[in-house]
Amino acid sequence: MTGKTDFTEEEWKLVLQGPTSAGLLVVASDPGGSVRESFSMAKAYAEARKDHGDSELLDTIVSAKPEVDRTRAHSREELKEHSLQHLRDAVALLEQKATPEEVEEYKQFIVNLAERVAEARKEGFLGLSGERVSSDERAAIEQIAEALGTEAPERKPE
Repeated sequence: MTGKTDFTEEEWKLVLQGPTSAGLLVVASDPGGSVRESFSMAKAYAEARKDHGDSELLDTIVSAKPEVDRTRAHSREELKEHSLQHLRDAVALLEQKATPEEVEEYKQFIVNLAERVAEARKEGFLGLSGERVSSDERAAIEQIAEALGTEAPERKPE
């Protein structure tokens, strides 16, 4: 099993930035819900162990303080590209150091976290449209899944 001790300090920081990069990308994709969506990211971390099997790697990630990249993006596009690159880099690193199962669990954890962040609030005027995930948030989740090299979850019926 892979754990924190298998990584340098810089490598571990990269692994920890993957989930928050995905969450921030979803938050930034559709303005208006960032506070509630940010809380949902924290809740998703807390619930992560319910969704994933026996993984020392995910246990360690979930128990660590979420790591946020402090680099300032000057635009949404720059934030998007920077976040997606974090995800690609983290997966490439894990593919070198972790088991294939652990890599897949990490990918699924991030996609599930992104989905939960997006579902944090109803979309539309005062939530009347009933749409839980906006088209911009859905596009962000699909871009996250693509960067991770996995599938986005199927859209849930509203």
